[in-house]
Amino acid sequence: MNYFYFPLEDWTNHFVNEWLLPVMSGFFNSISTVLRAFIEGVTNLLVVVPPEIIMILLVLLSWKIAGKGLALFTLIGCIFIGSVNLWEAAMQTVSIVLVSTFLSILIGVPLGILSATNKVIERMMRPILDFMQTLPSFVYLIPAILLFGLGGVPAVIATFVFATPPAVRMTNLGIRQVPSDVVEASRAFGSTSRQLLLKVQLPLALPTIMAGVNQTMMLALSMAVIASMIGAPGLGSTVLSGISRVNVGLGLTGGLAIVVLAIILDRITQGLAKKA
Repeated sequence: MNYFYFPLEDWTNHFVNEWLLPVMSGFFNSISTVLRAFIEGVTNLLVVVPPEIIMILLVLLSWKIAGKGLALFTLIGCIFIGSVNLWEAAMQTVSIVLVSTFLSILIGVPLGILSATNKVIERMMRPILDFMQTLPSFVYLIPAILLFGLGGVPAVIATFVFATPPAVRMTNLGIRQVPSDVVEASRAFGSTSRQLLLKVQLPLALPTIMAGVNQTMMLALSMAVIASMIGAPGLGSTVLSGISRVNVGLGLTGGLAIVVLAIILDRITQGLAKKA
């Protein structure tokens, strides 16, 4: 099958070593500085606040959004995470997930709106999103390490790229699913394109957009755990440490803490989508 040699590896390495890193290193360092300050700010806030206060707020939020069952589970889950001495690691993971999800929504929702209102942009975005979703998650770690080093910043960058497609696709889908008769009636009453988008299409598409936010957050959590391989702090590093030491108990403890976080975040965002 080797009919000819295609030097993709050589071209890529030449591009990275001869142009990307020498020319763009200052730009990537600036991004890294801003993101590092953002991540550290969120992490310090979650770590400095007493765990009891965060637990009470989460329980009340779960009760308000998803009912008593999730509130009870949140209470038991938070007590479990604290009892196994993984509260700080859990807050580090939550900070990476929150920052990554915030960036994904900040970029993904406007791109979804543009895709829904412009067919040319949608055609351009579709193969890019397909590529982003089908590429193995571990591959995202390579450029993240290369451009941003080790730690929380490359973890956020890799997680952001991995988790953004659902936000774009679901926003696009939600706006396109708005009934055409509603759109026509709004235009008949003299709505401008901006009023149609802000007062008709986005409110009706909000449940679908929130479902995309839910998927984005779940993907961010899964990628934040995988990013422990490049030095990201949090529960993923606990599981990785358990694997490297063949410590079954440590790996199980970290894995259960991740499951608790995943269920809490998933049910809260699902409840928000239903209320929307």
